[in-house]
Amino acid sequence: MIKPEIMSPAGYWPQLRAAIEAGADAVYFGLTHFTARAKTGFSLAELPEALRTLHCRGVKGYITFNSLIFDSELADAARALGAIAEAGTDAIIVQDLAALKLARQIAPALPLHGSTQMSITNADGIRMAQDLGVTRVVLARELSLAGVRAIRARTDCELEMFVHGALCVSYSGQCFSSEAWGGRSANRGQCAQACRLPYELIVDGAPRPLAGARYLLSPGDLYALRQIPEIVEIGVSALKIEGRYKDADYVALTTQAYRKAVDEACAGCVPDINRAAELQLEQVYSRGLGPHFLTGTNHQAVVRGRAPRHRGVCMGGVVALSEGAVILEPSPEHSISPLKPGDGVVFDAADWRSPQEPEEGGRIYQVALLASGKLELRFGNGAIHAERIRPGDLLWRTHDPDLDKAVRPFTTAAAPLRRQPVDVRVTAKPGAPLTAEWHLVNDPRVQATVTTPEPLASAQNRSLTLEFLREQLGRLGNTPYELASVELSIDGAPFAPASLLNQLRREAVSQLAAQQSAALRRAVVDPAFTLTKLAPQPAPSSPGAPKLHLLIRAPEQLEAALALRPATLTLDYLDLYGLRPSLERVRAAAVQARVAAPRLLKPGEERIADFLVQCGCPILVRSGGLLQALRGKPHPPLVGDFSLNAANAITAAALLEMGLTRLTPTHDLNAAQVTALAAGIGAELIEVVAFQHLPVFHTEHCVFCRFLSTGTSYRDCGRPCEHHRVALRDDAGRAHPVVADVGCRNTVFGAEAQEASAHLADWLAAGIRHFRLEFVHESPAELTRIARAFEEVLDSGRGFTELTEQLRQFAPEGTTQGSLFVPETALPVLQ
Repeated sequence: MIKPEIMSPAGYWPQLRAAIEAGADAVYFGLTHFTARAKTGFSLAELPEALRTLHCRGVKGYITFNSLIFDSELADAARALGAIAEAGTDAIIVQDLAALKLARQIAPALPLHGSTQMSITNADGIRMAQDLGVTRVVLARELSLAGVRAIRARTDCELEMFVHGALCVSYSGQCFSSEAWGGRSANRGQCAQACRLPYELIVDGAPRPLAGARYLLSPGDLYALRQIPEIVEIGVSALKIEGRYKDADYVALTTQAYRKAVDEACAGCVPDINRAAELQLEQVYSRGLGPHFLTGTNHQAVVRGRAPRHRGVCMGGVVALSEGAVILEPSPEHSISPLKPGDGVVFDAADWRSPQEPEEGGRIYQVALLASGKLELRFGNGAIHAERIRPGDLLWRTHDPDLDKAVRPFTTAAAPLRRQPVDVRVTAKPGAPLTAEWHLVNDPRVQATVTTPEPLASAQNRSLTLEFLREQLGRLGNTPYELASVELSIDGAPFAPASLLNQLRREAVSQLAAQQSAALRRAVVDPAFTLTKLAPQPAPSSPGAPKLHLLIRAPEQLEAALALRPATLTLDYLDLYGLRPSLERVRAAAVQARVAAPRLLKPGEERIADFLVQCGCPILVRSGGLLQALRGKPHPPLVGDFSLNAANAITAAALLEMGLTRLTPTHDLNAAQVTALAAGIGAELIEVVAFQHLPVFHTEHCVFCRFLSTGTSYRDCGRPCEHHRVALRDDAGRAHPVVADVGCRNTVFGAEAQEASAHLADWLAAGIRHFRLEFVHESPAELTRIARAFEEVLDSGRGFTELTEQLRQFAPEGTTQGSLFVPETALPVLQ
């Protein structure tokens, strides 16, 4: 049985120290760059001290190097990787394939972990990562335990999974909302949390009332404490607690809870989880806790939709207001953790109040238990506005001062709370020096041997005993060690005074600490040389005429698309088996058909890959898992899509080497960076998207099932996705279409059409010849007008400004440059 690591987050020093004291086996943290949490982290100069602090307490330090890297940043990334390896990092957590390839060359002995940002959902995706040198993979949070078990059976790779904390509504690595609406890349640590905003549900063009559920894309938080025995039994190597933006209180309480549960499960005991302990976890930070996808699909449970932020514990519902007091019907939680003066609370009026209005709340001044069993709450003068509270509102306790006391031992520890057990073997006899060998129980490589400077004398009165040894050697005081066992090999009746044993103990502790805090020695190859070695040679190109590729998502768009005679027509349908008639129609029209693969494939969905191959036409590949599955097998030509997240030439070259004929750059690149990437790998190998509704969220959570049915999954939802058009309207009035795929996963598309007319001239000059137009809910007439406009400009090589104007008129929700926009600071300086 594998005893999994407890991995805790650290935004900075307070969280790192709290994680150590609460029992973490490993702490993961970022530097101030190249990390998926850009607003927090340690500087490169602080890294050696952070690692020493961890290592001397027997805790591993993993660096999150998990952002996409632009070509202009590769040199800095290579230097940073060299410094991270030299500092003694235990492993790095990586998203970008370029970072994997660089790290493997610069520091071959540095362990590499594949980030959840790699969107790995099956064993094929793991094999792709392993081929690039990854030894551990962080699985997507959308997998069930049954899915994890299936993956475990098909790979020998170490598996890591999240067990607690925030859930992103979008698959990690597949969210482009921040990029689309704010020019901030979530794949580069700049998430703007658009999923936590309120939206209005539009069904078939009309608003659908949802009462208090306005936060349609804001999931609850993950909580897997009760699933720990099964997770341990499956054989997962590491359990990850989310929260590099969370405070030290959160880190301490969550780490302590999962430490206890894992120790109990590995000892064969049923974890002792009481409701009071659960309430502590809810209180310190939660949007509502649950196992969510781990226990299988239940779309009614993942998103409650009442609020997007920390709520704490629901303490009851308002039943009346009386003479300055609020009368509350208490929840069962009140009997376990009662409301009291000083508690911070908020009134949840989601059923009647607009999300734009501030919530009412404050600190309780007085609590009285009424004869009816209800509670009378009073607040300080002017602390709350009673007219903004109504019967039916829920009351949440957002802060409990008692929790501050519970975490204080971990966050302000004067002496180490978490200690490392040591075994000691002592050899003693008169006329010879006493020798003591100290070994760390959890890491036998760390050992110290200490010897008395003089031979021992024979005892006159009191001979050395095991009890005396244990007493003296166990006085480890403020050290991070505790005595586990002492073994004494004795010959005769030697005498060893307490002062001598105390001196040996201090020497042993000093040796152990020095060994643990010493940096791991790793050979590092010159980063600049490595970068030169890995830089791809651009493929030769002889640009011909521009080619227009179309992608449609509805059968009613088919005839209009065929009439345009595109170079290829990609079918991206909800129902894969509905592809058959359309494919035959495309072939009959003598147009080259392509089929689009789902963005992700989970265990049990292998038949989808088989079906795509059997279609006998090129495949638009959207996941590393599918690309890996098709390697070494007969398959049609493959074109890599944006979701493979190729942000630089090294990554693009690596993907092309896996069998792609062309590649679409990630939407994290602006138009100038796309041009540069074409120059780096060869323009003929690039297929750009010149018109589309940017796929801003790609989520396992199904909006159709949650809000248009009472079902929990595709088995009982009635398939409303096949009968209704759904959009999410934001506060700016933009209606963002939602489309389901064959796996019931939803994609939310940006309302405005992102178009590249301002950049076509540069792309053509760079030799790019493959241009794709993607459609969502456009009518056949709109599709025709848009495609004809692009066709005329690409054929003539002029009229780009006029195209911009035409597209504004043709696109129903308007147009934008979106992620293609090139800020002035990014433009080259002309000499």
